[in-house]
Amino acid sequence: MNAVHQAVAHPWQCDIMGHMTTRFYMAMFDDASYCFLHHLFAWNGARDGDFGWVDVKHTVEYKNEVDAGDLLEVRARLSKVGGKSLTVCYEMIKLANGEIAATLEGVMVLFDLKKRCAVTIPGDLRAKALDKL
Repeated sequence: MNAVHQAVAHPWQCDIMGHMTTRFYMAMFDDASYCFLHHLFAWNGARDGDFGWVDVKHTVEYKNEVDAGDLLEVRARLSKVGGKSLTVCYEMIKLANGEIAATLEGVMVLFDLKKRCAVTIPGDLRAKALDKL
């Protein structure tokens, strides 16, 4: 897995029970997905013409609590390349002790922003992705 994002859990990101709330796990994983696409395709995150990447499925497992002040690193690896989709596995690591705080398996599709539908991943991008499996 490659490190794609680092963050700190701030007190304002914690819920009434004192640990980071679900919305901020998802925000960190979402930020990591943009960084992962840059790592994979040199994608810059800006609206790049008529196409973009759209999340269609997330499976999250929460493994260990994240407290305010915890330093976190999200690592990612490509696990599957489909005709229109990529499946990526992420791990959120607590840097102080190496514990896995959470995992996310996400499926994203290449999306035509004008036609509003999934499209086939072009050969050059597909080749780059397959090279990373």
